[in-house]
Amino acid sequence: MSNTTPNGLPLEGVRVIEFTHMVMGPTCGMILADLGAEVIKIEPPGGDKTRKLPGLGIGFFRSFNRNKKSVVLDINTPEGHAAAVELIGQCDVMLENFRPDMMTSLGLDYETLSKQYPRLIYVSHKGFLPGPYEKRLALDEVVQMMGGLSYMTGPKGRPLRAGTSVNDIMGGMFGAIGVLAALRERERTGRGQEVQSALFENCVFLSSQHMQQFSMTGEPPPPMPSRVSAWSVYDVFTLANDEQLFIGAVSDKQFLTLCRVIDAPELAQDPALSSNETRVAVRPDLLKRLGAILRQHKIEELSPKLEAAGIPYAPIVRPEQLIDDPHLRASGGLVPMQTDDGGTTDVVLLPLTLGGRRPGVRQPLARVGEHTEEVLSRLASRHHA
Repeated sequence: MSNTTPNGLPLEGVRVIEFTHMVMGPTCGMILADLGAEVIKIEPPGGDKTRKLPGLGIGFFRSFNRNKKSVVLDINTPEGHAAAVELIGQCDVMLENFRPDMMTSLGLDYETLSKQYPRLIYVSHKGFLPGPYEKRLALDEVVQMMGGLSYMTGPKGRPLRAGTSVNDIMGGMFGAIGVLAALRERERTGRGQEVQSALFENCVFLSSQHMQQFSMTGEPPPPMPSRVSAWSVYDVFTLANDEQLFIGAVSDKQFLTLCRVIDAPELAQDPALSSNETRVAVRPDLLKRLGAILRQHKIEELSPKLEAAGIPYAPIVRPEQLIDDPHLRASGGLVPMQTDDGGTTDVVLLPLTLGGRRPGVRQPLARVGEHTEEVLSRLASRHHA
């Protein structure tokens, strides 16, 4: 167990070594790091290529690698490889998310390492769990198409991937849940184990409610844009100045309240709209009538009225607007972190509190190899890569 400064967090004393890149493996490592583990990220000479991604990948490294130490090792050289193996022996948990068979070819697979280190918990983040598909290369895009998510998200005939790496991030989360369970089991048995988390199975888990819907009704679930809503008022409306607002009035009481807030007594008194069931039956017509009324309302005037009346509503917020979100700021969910180039950036913390605290940023984002000397000095044989 590690000898770092006490941090008063649940995973204090747990040491993790990660051989990861991109999003899935790094997310798992960051969750464990935020929860107090000492996480050592092994980077190749020149650093993890994720650090230099352009475009949509530019934010990956900063988003998923905080609170970690960086050690540069060339595991393709005998010295670097020996140092890695020795370091793994000083850790409780090892994480990897490389292509199938890569760790086996390096002799850094679970089967090889567990012979030497039976207490090691080894987490592989994969495209697919063992089975017919396991050798396929997977990307979030691939599994969203294969796992029902793209079909359910886009309009009919236009499968649409979700606008973020949902499976990569959630797959890393399941890796971390596996680590917590394996640590608990190791207390009982004294042995580690291999944990596998996979993108495809993750996406199918996200689609499971729709699979169950089909099993129960025999009706294939339509994609979200053409779904038959269980509620009459549950939609995005265009208000004055073309501003959009989602409004969901899901009970008879909420429907009457909404009519009052938008000053539409004619809807409240219409017998065809007296119950949710009758409203759903005439939904297209109701939405048209509601739409015409809401066109006259300004978003900044209507929003506080809906809030006061307890009607669920939401503006359509873009990611860049979240940087100034008053709730995220006030609740401490968005905090500054010093970056690897010496600047600062605001980062989103884990979406949980522990005993009323948000696990936060404990150190600047590691520069490439910043902790190589410190970590390798613990090794008996003092290898250098």
